[in-house]
Amino acid sequence: MDEVNKILNEDKMIQDEFQALLDDYLSSNHRKKVDIITKAFNIAHEAHKGTRRRSGEPYIMHPLAVARIVSKEIGLGSTSISSALLHDVVEDTEYTVEDIKMIFGDRISQIVDGLTKISSGMFGSNVSAQAENFRKLLLTMSNDIRVILIKIADRLHNMRTLSSMAPAKQYKITGETMFIYAPLAHRLGLFAIKTELEELCFKYEHPETFADITAKIKETDRERNKIYENFAKPVVAELDKMDIEYEMRARVKSVYSIYNKMETKKVDFEEIYDLFAVRIIFEIFPGMDEKKQCWDIYSAITDIYKLRPDRIRDWVSRPKSNGYQALHLTVMGPDGKWIEIQIRSRRMDDIAEKGFAAHWKYKANRVEEDTELDKWLKTIQEILSNPNPNAVDFLDTIKLNLFAMEIFVFTPKGDIKTLPQGATALDFAYILHTDIGDTCLGAKVNHRLVPLSQKLNSGDQIEILTSATQKPQPEWLNYVTTAKARTKIEAALRREKRTIAKAGKVKLEKLFDSKPVERNMLNKILHYYKIEKLEDLFYLIGVNEIELPQDKTKFYKIDTEKQSDNLLMRYMKQAYHAMRKSSEDGVSEGIKTDGKDDEKKAKTDKDTVNRKEIYSLTEKNYSKNFIVPTCCDPLPGDDVFGFINNKEEVEVHKSSCPTGIKLKSNFGNRVIEVSWGDYKQYTFKASITFTGIDKAGILNRIISKVSEDPSVSIRGLNISSKDGIFDGHMDLSVHSVKDVQHICSLITKVDGINTVHRSIAK
Repeated sequence: MDEVNKILNEDKMIQDEFQALLDDYLSSNHRKKVDIITKAFNIAHEAHKGTRRRSGEPYIMHPLAVARIVSKEIGLGSTSISSALLHDVVEDTEYTVEDIKMIFGDRISQIVDGLTKISSGMFGSNVSAQAENFRKLLLTMSNDIRVILIKIADRLHNMRTLSSMAPAKQYKITGETMFIYAPLAHRLGLFAIKTELEELCFKYEHPETFADITAKIKETDRERNKIYENFAKPVVAELDKMDIEYEMRARVKSVYSIYNKMETKKVDFEEIYDLFAVRIIFEIFPGMDEKKQCWDIYSAITDIYKLRPDRIRDWVSRPKSNGYQALHLTVMGPDGKWIEIQIRSRRMDDIAEKGFAAHWKYKANRVEEDTELDKWLKTIQEILSNPNPNAVDFLDTIKLNLFAMEIFVFTPKGDIKTLPQGATALDFAYILHTDIGDTCLGAKVNHRLVPLSQKLNSGDQIEILTSATQKPQPEWLNYVTTAKARTKIEAALRREKRTIAKAGKVKLEKLFDSKPVERNMLNKILHYYKIEKLEDLFYLIGVNEIELPQDKTKFYKIDTEKQSDNLLMRYMKQAYHAMRKSSEDGVSEGIKTDGKDDEKKAKTDKDTVNRKEIYSLTEKNYSKNFIVPTCCDPLPGDDVFGFINNKEEVEVHKSSCPTGIKLKSNFGNRVIEVSWGDYKQYTFKASITFTGIDKAGILNRIISKVSEDPSVSIRGLNISSKDGIFDGHMDLSVHSVKDVQHICSLITKVDGINTVHRSIAK
């Protein structure tokens, strides 16, 4: 009877969720095509019957949740909702894309096909399947933007339900999300979703820091409300006189945004002055220019409060390339606090929250944002037309412009061009035309001759100088920041390399009497010169970096080393079975270390232990060396994860490490869970940076304070002073994060010290 009740309750839950989806859809301004949504739900429900998610709920609840995000939070219509309901049907059931096409037609079947994950490699065996998946996604996206919008909704629901996943899987998913999905959501104007994705990633990767900042936000809530009320009172009185319909509210920064600012500025929570922003959203007067209304509200506020001139951001006159429009200003409030204000119309607010999808609501009389989307998609198509053969590098290229701030520059004729912040003269040349970029010699910025690497600023006027004999050089890749320029340069260099490699191949074949060289012999030659790829061998011969012997018989005497088995794959297979078994036993999935075996090893072999190889992965009879890479210098106490590299070593990265995020995103199957043991007998290199007023004897006082902690020793010290202010950098030997925190608190007590924070060791 209990089983029957369970089935009945689940059926009711599913039907209630489907009805909620229909209610969301019917309350929108889309055409009411309920029949096709119902048909998609019935097929998906039947196809997924009997399947459950890791959380234990019926699988159909996931497509329903994604469809609701697509409808309510992104604002898409029946085609997208139906595709969201069907997005896992082809991948996980017996239905094919052809079946979907027969039932629903071309559009829905194409979107579902674009959403179906890759099951086998498209670009060779040595590249990341995750990166290939994104690549296919972008290929499909360039034809139909709805593919990526639904995929982002899918990822958002996965993030909302991530707690049911094993830790190693969580690392993989959060890495992917931070590396590509959050930037894509940002680029498409989905700011609410982008913020939530970042917030959820941060929550899982830094749970203690997340809880700490959340608690501090709650503690300061009353003080913030008081500041807002004091600020709002005269503003409301002034806006009411203008007889406009509006709403005004205070919006607290996200936890991740606050953390990011603390890390970037190297300040404590208490030093973040702009914890919240005031948002004013007004309804558009019929026949009134909404830009003028924005500036009227601006005038009313600046009549009351003093403006901070360097913090005006006019995205009303010139929208961001993702469609975002608003007028931002910062004023000094009555409590002596800087307050940021965002002024936007209801239309602007819709676009800010729902991105390009909201444009369809206003398409009848506004199309400028759609043209901006078309420009971006055109850029994506250009990159896809000349893709990097390595899918991971390709993904890096795409990501270049996703989060970039923008500048506006001018051609000699006065045409305006939009570029990402940090773009160079060479980027500008490629924006104009590929041929101009390929033959670029230099540039004139504001009539002054500058090199190709010159960074541009908003308002610059640029003239490009070209030469027919010029061609792209490898060092150009160091000068560019735009995806288009990088793609074009890489394509030109690959063409040049292929031409040289062809000549090198001919040289080698001449040594063998102008006959094709057998594969076995080529392997011997590769081994002889310690080169992995044939193309690299031919290229090095072509540029005369490899000098071939006079006698080909030299190569016949070489025996190539016997290739060892793929230890990484064998290890992963064993680890998989171990994880499966631990899962069946009710143990959390993933491979964890507790440090006990490391302690035993240290006692028996203490003299020969490498400082970096401080772990031993012993669960299920496997033993692995752990190394600490220098990209982020993790210390015991940091949030970390493990990554199995090609040498069968487990690299330990901080959860927030930029290199680590890329590894999690592209090679999630090699990520494992690790935890710190008791490593008090080992020392680690750590660094702190501090600033202050250059008073007599302050250095002696700093060193004296550090000496108070006997467990820490100074390895290096660097001080520079200018105009009475000094910067210091100190390298230390420590045992854990707590040691660094203790030293920072000691130095803070020195009179004249302004800031102290941990930094990456040099």
